[in-house]
Amino acid sequence: MAFTRIDLGANVRKNMIGLLNQRLADAIDLAGQCKQAHWNVKGPQFIALHELFDTFYTNVTGHVDELAERITALGGTARGTTQTVAKATSLPEYDEEITSGEGHLKALGASLASFGKSVRANIDDADKAGDKDTADLFTGISRAIDKDLWFVDAHLDKAK
Repeated sequence: MAFTRIDLGANVRKNMIGLLNQRLADAIDLAGQCKQAHWNVKGPQFIALHELFDTFYTNVTGHVDELAERITALGGTARGTTQTVAKATSLPEYDEEITSGEGHLKALGASLASFGKSVRANIDDADKAGDKDTADLFTGISRAIDKDLWFVDAHLDKAK
């Protein structure tokens, strides 16, 4: 790890860097999934969904940058190459043959929900480790992902 004067122990920083890199891989994958939906959606809701998926992409890339910068602030290396992300992501695989708006909404909804669940677990992990700043970062991301998931679920408008 690189030198930092952040007053967290090396073990705490190492553990947080690991958590943050896992979420970084997921966030980069999620951003790609948002663009996949944006580029390939077809149907009567095309323009609304095309723009919505682009908004999700913008939101998620903001999270990508925050995660990567926290990793480097803690003295770690942000692991964001395509090769690393492909091996490390925990998100469901995105079906590249989807074209319908509903299909993209369901696929993105599954990935948003999975990512949100992992981020919420990491809030507790970071808090227990004594890294309030990383917990706060995860909390902000969780809140934003929940909002995006709400938009997806509102489009699907189906009771589960």
